[in-house]
Amino acid sequence: MKFLIALLIVIAVVGIYIFISSMRLKKAVTNLTQDEFIQGYRKAQLIDLRETKEFDAGHILGARNIPSTQLNARYKEIRPDLPVYLYCQNTGRSARAALTLKKRGYNQIYQLQGGFRTWTGKIKSKA
Repeated sequence: MKFLIALLIVIAVVGIYIFISSMRLKKAVTNLTQDEFIQGYRKAQLIDLRETKEFDAGHILGARNIPSTQLNARYKEIRPDLPVYLYCQNTGRSARAALTLKKRGYNQIYQLQGGFRTWTGKIKSKA
C-alpha cells in the first residue's frame, strides 16, 4: 500500500512538472506553421540550432547556424530587438533554446512547428 501511495505521489509530481514546463514554453515561444514561418523569417533572424554536420547536410536558405550546445556562449550574436525564428530537427532543441533566450530578455521568439524534418521549402546544402 505504501508503494502505491509513493507511486501516485511520483506520478503527480511528474505531471505537475510537465504542466508547468509546457506553460513556460507557451509563454516563451510562438509555434508557426511552415506558411507562417515563411511569411516572417526573411524579416527576422533565422537560427538553425542543429549541429554543424546537420546544418551542412541541408538547411533553410538564409539560416545562421548556432548549435544549441553553443547557445549559452553565443547568444549575444542574436539581436534582442529583432524577431528570432528558431528551428531544429524536431522542436526539442528549439523549445529549450527559446526558454534560454526568454530568460535573457528576448521577447519575439518563434519556432517552426514540426522542425526541419517537416520543411518542404527551399534548402541549401554544402555537400
